[in-house]
Amino acid sequence: MGSEEERSGLPAEVRQARISDLVTQSGFVRVSELSRRFGVSTVTLRGDLDQLERRGELRRVHGGAMSVGRQRVERSFEEAAGDLAGEKAGIGAAAAALVSSGEAVIVDVGTTTTALARALVDRRDLVDLTVITSGLTIALELEHAGPRVSVILTGGTLRPKQHSLVNPLAVPFLDRLSANTVFLGCNGVDLAHGVTNINLPEAEVKRAMVAAARRRVVLADGSKVGEHALARVCDVDQVDVLVTDRSADPGILEELRSAGVDVVIA
Repeated sequence: MGSEEERSGLPAEVRQARISDLVTQSGFVRVSELSRRFGVSTVTLRGDLDQLERRGELRRVHGGAMSVGRQRVERSFEEAAGDLAGEKAGIGAAAAALVSSGEAVIVDVGTTTTALARALVDRRDLVDLTVITSGLTIALELEHAGPRVSVILTGGTLRPKQHSLVNPLAVPFLDRLSANTVFLGCNGVDLAHGVTNINLPEAEVKRAMVAAARRRVVLADGSKVGEHALARVCDVDQVDVLVTDRSADPGILEELRSAGVDVVIA
């Protein structure tokens, strides 16, 4: 990976400038990937990231770094779909393992929950499963699992950016339900702020989903653990399970465990 120029020994200032650009473009980078790309040791890369963090150009997280501006602008479903695709697939598979035949589950919108939908399709042992969702991408993925899986859309106003359905119909519909489990996506989860989302209309629907389920499972890749966004969805004490990946900050995960959250590492 990387060009010959990148592997030929760039000055630290040039290398750090390129690292900063990569973080800004992708939102998250791993130390191991940067080491291969620039042909320098992980020790050197960690030093680069520490300097960039001191200059306010990124934020260090376990295993890598993320953009300090990552949560300020909502990205479209298509823009976010390629980020950490392998991690999201693993999270989706781990979450799907929590589902049993005969249950009714609510599946939130998002790229990670879409990975869950794909994993549910692959669970050939599941029968008589009912999935309620506000996500068109979720419904289209689960269409491949019929008739083993029945799909119910909440209805509502379409938000094209996330292919999601919001009020005026979504919340009144969810208020009438009592599902086994809700699988929530988010833009951030931490002890102080709870589960948060960048978009206010979708956060309102997520809060109704939390109230409509007896078990609450949050799906969040490691870059979202320790982050928070504009709108609070629920407090940590309302979360039963967090499914994340190995890039999540171990210290923050321990805080969440101490608060009673069952943490599953995909």
